[in-house]
Amino acid sequence: MLARRIIPVAGLLVMLLSGLPAARFAAEQGLTIIENRAVAEYPGYILFVLEFESSQPVTDVRLNYRVDRDAFAEIVNENRADYTLGRSTAVWTWDMYKTGNLSPGSRVEYWWKLIAEDGSEHVTGRQNVVFHDSRYDWNHITQGNLTLNWYSGSQHFAGDLMEFAQAALSQLEQDSGAALVRPVDVYIYDGADELRRAMLYVQDWAGALAFTGYSTVAIGMKPTDIEWGKRALVHELAHLVTHQATNNPYNTIPVWLNEGLSMYAEGPLQSDMEYILHQATVNSRLISVQSLGSPFSSDPEKTYLSYAQSFSLVDYLLETYGAGRMEHLLEVFRAGSSYDTAFLGVYGFDINGLDDEWQAYVQNKSGAVSAAGIGHPLAVLVLAAAVIITL
Repeated sequence: MLARRIIPVAGLLVMLLSGLPAARFAAEQGLTIIENRAVAEYPGYILFVLEFESSQPVTDVRLNYRVDRDAFAEIVNENRADYTLGRSTAVWTWDMYKTGNLSPGSRVEYWWKLIAEDGSEHVTGRQNVVFHDSRYDWNHITQGNLTLNWYSGSQHFAGDLMEFAQAALSQLEQDSGAALVRPVDVYIYDGADELRRAMLYVQDWAGALAFTGYSTVAIGMKPTDIEWGKRALVHELAHLVTHQATNNPYNTIPVWLNEGLSMYAEGPLQSDMEYILHQATVNSRLISVQSLGSPFSSDPEKTYLSYAQSFSLVDYLLETYGAGRMEHLLEVFRAGSSYDTAFLGVYGFDINGLDDEWQAYVQNKSGAVSAAGIGHPLAVLVLAAAVIITL
């Protein structure tokens, strides 16, 4: 696999350095930049090439780059490039098989630093390269801060998705006060297999991914799977909304609140998840709210229950205390508050208090459900297998 990947990089380098018109710039202190290029080959690498002439020997060439993403400080990466003397060529390859790949559509700003034998430095101007998945002929539709990019399916397919997403985002804003404040791109691949081929080192079950820091969602959805795709899309979009509303350099929100808002944005809890929550309640197997503040268990049964409880917790807070309190809670978290401090300030109880109130709520609700009856567990197991790939 790796050997086959090396050949295109070498071939691309030859193409870049031969048969191309020289784009010469005015010489500055004896330095002439002949070629300054970056070529992205999604999802594997970005090749950076600098060709230059200098009146004195250059002893060191370095590539600096930064990725356009949410950050509270500018993060610049510096890498020493390979180069030859004389009419010099400097090359550096960002091998994403070693680092994991960026999200599709990521923008990388880069510049070069050359150090001459006398110690003087020459810094090139900053340029940009977009890490675009050019293997497909993408279509685009934009409404507000949301852009859908797709290559399989009709305009009607994309329009239907956009309409559903906008309605769900509007409802989420009413319920939590949180909305998309920065542009978001969604890349719709033709099924889960196509998605996983476009991403390096993702879980075998992954069907949709939210790159919160990059304001990007990638989802594998065939046009025939639009009903599943609508819920998966809204789930991931809600993660971006929550991220934009609460991102701060000091703290993160509890995992259950993040996932619960995304589950709530999908719409009513599906019957399989209701069954899982009901069974855990009547059998005294509920997971504490404190435990749900950390990453969920990898055990499938506990994972399903964690998501069901997260929905129920958000549903309880909205039903009992209203949308205004939820909006205030997210604002407090954006200021970097701790979990207990945030809940004490907004609701008047800490995480332990929330656990007590919510468990009493689900116990009462479960008693009413038991009297009315609930679905057969065999149907639940089939549906639950589909739920996890929306995460």
